[in-house]
Amino acid sequence: MEEVLVFGGGSSSISSHIPVRRLCCSYLVQNHGPSPYLLSKNPLRFFKGSLLPASASTRASCSSLFRSRRRTEKLLGGPLFKPKMTIQEGAVTTEAKSGNMIYESILEEGIFRFDCSSNDRAAVFPSLSFTNTKERDTPITTHKAPSFIPAFVCLLGQQIVKLELPAGTSFYGTGEVSGQLERTGKRVFTWNTDAWGYGPGTTSLYQSHPWVLAVLPTGESLGVLADTTRRCEIDLRNESGIQITGPSPFPVITFGPFTSPVEVMRSLSRAIGTVFMPPKWSLGYHQCRWSYASDERVLEVHFFYSLPTAKYYAVKCCTYGIAFALTVARIFREKDIPCDVIWMDIDYMDSFRCFTFDKANPKSLVKSLHQIGFKAIWMLDPGIKREEGYFVYDSGSKNDVWILKEDGNPFIGEVWPGPCVFPDYTQSKTRYWWAHLVKDFVSNGVDGIWNDMNEPAVFKSVTKTMPESNIHRGDIELGGLQNHSHYHNAYGTLMARSTYEGMKLANENKRPFVLTRAGFIGSQRYAATWTGDNLSNWEHLHMSISMVLQLGLSGQPLAGPDIGGFAGNATPNSSPDQGSDNLQPILPKGIWQKFDFEDSHPDLPTLYLQGGSIIPLAPVHQHTGEANPNDDLTLLVALDEEGKAKGVLFEDDGDGYEFTKGRYLYTHYAAKCESSLVSVDAWGMDGDVVQITVPSKDEVMELVSESEKKYKARLESCKHIPDVEDVSSHKGFELSKTPVELKSGEWALKVVPWIGGRILSMEHLPSGSQWLHSRIDINGYEEYSGREYRSAGCTEEYAVIERDLEHAGEEESLILEGDIGGGLAIQRQISIPKDNPKVFRIDSSIIARKVGAGSGGFSRLVCLRAHPMFTLLHPTESFISFTTVNGSKHEIWPDSGEQTFEGDLMPNGKWTLCDKCLGIGLVSRFSTNEVFKCMIHWGTGTVNLELWSEERPVSKESPLRISHEYEVISIP
Repeated sequence: MEEVLVFGGGSSSISSHIPVRRLCCSYLVQNHGPSPYLLSKNPLRFFKGSLLPASASTRASCSSLFRSRRRTEKLLGGPLFKPKMTIQEGAVTTEAKSGNMIYESILEEGIFRFDCSSNDRAAVFPSLSFTNTKERDTPITTHKAPSFIPAFVCLLGQQIVKLELPAGTSFYGTGEVSGQLERTGKRVFTWNTDAWGYGPGTTSLYQSHPWVLAVLPTGESLGVLADTTRRCEIDLRNESGIQITGPSPFPVITFGPFTSPVEVMRSLSRAIGTVFMPPKWSLGYHQCRWSYASDERVLEVHFFYSLPTAKYYAVKCCTYGIAFALTVARIFREKDIPCDVIWMDIDYMDSFRCFTFDKANPKSLVKSLHQIGFKAIWMLDPGIKREEGYFVYDSGSKNDVWILKEDGNPFIGEVWPGPCVFPDYTQSKTRYWWAHLVKDFVSNGVDGIWNDMNEPAVFKSVTKTMPESNIHRGDIELGGLQNHSHYHNAYGTLMARSTYEGMKLANENKRPFVLTRAGFIGSQRYAATWTGDNLSNWEHLHMSISMVLQLGLSGQPLAGPDIGGFAGNATPNSSPDQGSDNLQPILPKGIWQKFDFEDSHPDLPTLYLQGGSIIPLAPVHQHTGEANPNDDLTLLVALDEEGKAKGVLFEDDGDGYEFTKGRYLYTHYAAKCESSLVSVDAWGMDGDVVQITVPSKDEVMELVSESEKKYKARLESCKHIPDVEDVSSHKGFELSKTPVELKSGEWALKVVPWIGGRILSMEHLPSGSQWLHSRIDINGYEEYSGREYRSAGCTEEYAVIERDLEHAGEEESLILEGDIGGGLAIQRQISIPKDNPKVFRIDSSIIARKVGAGSGGFSRLVCLRAHPMFTLLHPTESFISFTTVNGSKHEIWPDSGEQTFEGDLMPNGKWTLCDKCLGIGLVSRFSTNEVFKCMIHWGTGTVNLELWSEERPVSKESPLRISHEYEVISIP
């Protein structure tokens, strides 16, 4: 039988060219008349004796030219040899060419391919986004011309494509991106990056989708795809214009304009493919955590999932020690918390060696999990430990499947197991080798596989990945022999493809489930995805919604976030002043009906159903395996302005491929209201119509009234989550894990009044750039009181002792203080001046509070160290620039390691962290009377710019001070 709940029809009350680095790994000297052409192995390309590098920016300063000249001389002075491998490169010229792109119709009506010239059309690489690259390269006959034609400029190996659209056009898509849903005014770079703790301003995340969905003022929509795997810039900052810059040549594909975004997405899916059909259990709730250290820790799990959030699906990726997974699963069943999947991170492995198990019997564990309705998903990384005797390494070496360095030897990079080699998935023989490893792995009872670290991520590398000059011996149909810069963005997709094919080999009658962290547009054919290593805070929870929607608008609909966050600890309440029951949401136009599952709570989101919708609901089950085709269904019906509603329900076996033979049920539901009487019709594929009996109008009103009474009673009786988590008392001052936000002028800062008193977030609002990311207990901006790394000051509790708000007539400021022992304290004032809102200041002191008289009123030897850890959004294009006290100019790049500067070699009161991709720099200004030493330390995707005071005792009359300020400027 089917029960129908009908909601009434009342209406809602609210209705510049930056070239991208191009690498060449072959050594080549050719004489064309008197001017030699030189291709170097360095990330520079020289033309006709010119010292102009074709990198991600044109480094035209004297210091950068000197740096280039020195590299050239070093190269010319060394031996030249004939390369063993020839890498296909497009022709590069110093002469610019420009004009409108030529076009041809492909695939179907309304899809156009644009190229800069017929020569470029013939020279482009095969498509890795299209399901069939021949469809991109084969024109069709049509009488329709494109509505919009892009213009182009080609110079120094870079292709700049501009497409002007009508004023008022809004932009979406661009794949996996953080921040707001609408991308108008934003810029991203397609370069897969291990972006731990990313923020709303991060411009490169784990996946690359060179795709823009434009919604025109008329409501029509247009899709734009730059069909290149290489790093490119998508710039949407100019009103109603799209600019895409990348290494030439590459084609641009447009879809539409069509009548709606839905039609554009359907057209895109016919080109790049649809998501694979997932097994039904993969749509249930997933539980995992990184990581439980002991049986006791497992038993102490805080089951916040017992709240109604357990109903919401997410791919939440964390870690379980294999020995504890069964205990966790049983607790879920004991507490009646619905759950379908337990995830296994690298802790299940033997010393992080892929395809191994650490002192465990996986078949026995999986059997026990299956008995209580759980599936198990296991992680596989691409990094294979370089260790003779390890069967994966030995077989891979025998089959010659590793990515190579320029010299022809396997590349060695460090990840979790230590020194590792990496499979070259661009080769069919490598994919075959990996797929058969997966096939054998699945025989242990593996239900799904999770591919992580496949950007690929590499430890102890400023770029967080392998050198772009590494060699891939790719299949001809994928692009042939190429540098890593060509295949980098496709690496994760090709790994997921190999894993997917291995799971199909293991059992052709089961649907594979693969999850991948890295991907390229088209990866949805092989794997689901998630939004990576986010933070456990309300900003990331809010941002996760737009990120998942953005992936769907870029062709990857099977996606989810870490709901609770991967790193850090969440604060209790997002809206301390009022619950969700008192909020007035801004909803799209139309009718929106509030509903719940008898689980409403003011600290949980309120659910709304759009008028015109019907949602079928099954009974509550502990896992999808309990579902029965004969289960009763409940229909939630919300009528639109015309008194109508519709919905569909797809049902099949939940696994296997019988649905491809027509063995499924696809039911349509339609409701309408006539003369105050609501009727619902249902019909399936066979055309039979079922008339569903609906309660009378009076009965419906009585049900709604009773439901509203219960809803109100639940809200009145529920217990609110505390607004602030108290950590400890501190002499009456404010001390908590809840960040304090300072927002004024051009800056938005987040400071945590707890351990280290650190600045967690440092966002420059006009540029949208985020310079700091940290946990509440480490990294970010912190300070030390000695010459030793992490000396007193970074691990002590800080409290807010004064807070001035801009709206109260003062400048936005915050003063914190932390006791560092021996009668000393570090006091820090963070302020955004009203008279200069472009900067923010940090005034720090080591002060004597209770220094004993026996010491003459002086403390121990102390040294104040300001220690900010800045995030590098584009590590290979970031450097430190400054002029020394003696007047010499310096550019310090990531390959220089750690350096210190003192005396006349110290920056003369200013140094700048430059990001050439973004065209901006973070200036740090300080007084040379207070700072006695400066230190630069490059980390993995980070850089520390330390300021050191002198080292001496302090007294109440003679504190140590460092005052400095930050400002973001434009750089050439």
